Amino acid sequence: MSKILRACVIAALTAGVALGAPGVALAAVDPSQEATQAPSPSATPKATTPAVTPTGGQFGCLGETDDYGVPLPCELHLTLLSPVCDNDVPKLRYVAEAIGSPNTTVTITWLNPGGANVVQSGLPLSGTVLWPGAVVGPDGKGADWPGWRQLADGTWVQGDEFDWVRPAVSVLFQVNPEATVSVAYPPSSPNCATNPPGAEVLAASNEVLSATGTDAAPLLIGAVALVTVGGLVLAFVARRRGSHSA
Repeated sequence: MSKILRACVIAALTAGVALGAPGVALAAVDPSQEATQAPSPSATPKATTPAVTPTGGQFGCLGETDDYGVPLPCELHLTLLSPVCDNDVPKLRYVAEAIGSPNTTVTITWLNPGGANVVQSGLPLSGTVLWPGAVVGPDGKGADWPGWRQLADGTWVQGDEFDWVRPAVSVLFQVNPEATVSVAYPPSSPNCATNPPGAEVLAASNEVLSATGTDAAPLLIGAVALVTVGGLVLAFVARRRGSHSA
């Protein structure tokens, strides 16, 4: 009887180990030997899509082609480009025509060969802009002009930070496409001045002085030569008379 009971107990213990029953001590597992588990889907980093720079007609030329696959023109034509004087203010009047581009604004850049450019952006395709360095007074008339500065006593003298915009300047028009042109500073007229009051008289005086300095020397040399020749002729005539009287 005891042998039978002992055999049953041993069988029960053996079955518990095989099934992993609770309360049965199992061999400890070394953490370093555990297989690496895959992270949960929420912890997995998502692939990022690189930002794509927008393209298309609104950013430049349309890039369309004709029926034969030939690219259509993408050009900028300046159908009007006129320096004008308006109420004693120098301005530039323009009309730009963009072909192959849906853009409706133009950026005008006055190119300074020795310093910072003057940029006028977001302009319509046709209009009128101030010449760089020009200032409009409260009365709507010109109050300052490029290439001139006013002294404390009110006198205007030549030379300021906008000397480079005259007598001519290169101007870049950008609609995407773009075009660069050279424009001349608008001259004054009897009814409109693009220089300070009295500056035209000063400029004329400078021209006269310059002409005097360059052309007077040859005239003076010619006069001296004539006097010298005349003196020699008179001396020769007097000598001939003296010889005849003797």
